[in-house]
Amino acid sequence: MTTSDYLLFSRGQWDESASKEDVQDAIDRFYAWYEKGLADGVLKPGSRLEHRGKQVSRDGITDGPFAEAKELVGGYWFIVAESLEHAARIAAENPCLAFGLTLEIRPLDAAPARAQDVTNETPAAWRNDPR
Repeated sequence: MTTSDYLLFSRGQWDESASKEDVQDAIDRFYAWYEKGLADGVLKPGSRLEHRGKQVSRDGITDGPFAEAKELVGGYWFIVAESLEHAARIAAENPCLAFGLTLEIRPLDAAPARAQDVTNETPAAWRNDPR
């Protein structure tokens, strides 16, 4: 069986209508799920992200992050799976999904970047340009 690593981002905020006790229960169940996943080899370590940060661009360094709350990345982990679909099934077991968080799963691409390749960074105007 060949497996690959997938990066999992946790996004969003807790449902305002949920009680703090219910959310804490989901968090506790998440850590049990996470520890079991580490022990079983289907998860690799990741981390929550602090609220503070910096944004660095050609214009300089500013305070951040600036994403909308629903887009804000709260943490990241790695899943070891046979396919993207398999990784999604593993992620779907995360107890925190019931309280408003969403998970984004992305395959890792070990190939060096090339301007000719269509990637997340490719501007729309370049996507159909044969150069």
